[in-house]
Amino acid sequence: MGEGEAKAEHAAKADHKNAPSASSTPESYSKEGGGGGGDARRAICGAIFTILVILGIIALILWLVYRPHKPRLTVVGAAIYDLNFTAPPLISTSVQFSVLARNPNRRVSIHYDKLSMYVTYKDQIITPPLPLPPLRLGHKSTVVIAPVMGGNGIPVSPEVANGLKNDEAYGVVLMRVVIFGRLRWKAGAIKTGRYGFYATCDVWLRFNPSSNGQVPLLAPSTCKVDV
Repeated sequence: MGEGEAKAEHAAKADHKNAPSASSTPESYSKEGGGGGGDARRAICGAIFTILVILGIIALILWLVYRPHKPRLTVVGAAIYDLNFTAPPLISTSVQFSVLARNPNRRVSIHYDKLSMYVTYKDQIITPPLPLPPLRLGHKSTVVIAPVMGGNGIPVSPEVANGLKNDEAYGVVLMRVVIFGRLRWKAGAIKTGRYGFYATCDVWLRFNPSSNGQVPLLAPSTCKVDV
């Protein structure tokens, strides 16, 4: 073999030795590609987090602006047309309480469904529950609810019968007006779900056996409202 051929062979072997192997090329490519994928995932996660934060801020602002307040109820008048007892004991009643319902919200209306109203004495019902029609209260509006309630031959305990007779003789009677049903709030086109509504109003009355019709209230009667 000549000197020129030997040099050429030696140069070829050196080039082959220095050439990158096939196994190293994919590894280098994989590392570069993996770095780019991680940046993309971080960008997507960052965008999602930013959107959630913005939506949370918007929801908080809307809640602060439109958060609904419970309705306010007050008894403003009363009338007793009939309150008599018969054996064993039974009671016959015909009473009327005027309840002022107010919506304190400036941007939210209140819709009442399936309302009923009744009267108790010493925690015992003395008028059967009376269904009321659906009711809507607009922003900052008021309405008076004043149905006549009562019934004949309502069974009561001896404690109730004797207590009412004694209170009539004394001239002062404490009764409780109860209103219950369901309500929902509405702001623009947005309506909430229906919530249970229960209001109790303790009413002190000036009443005696000769009273028939309007009777005076002895103290303010703001109702307790639970939603």
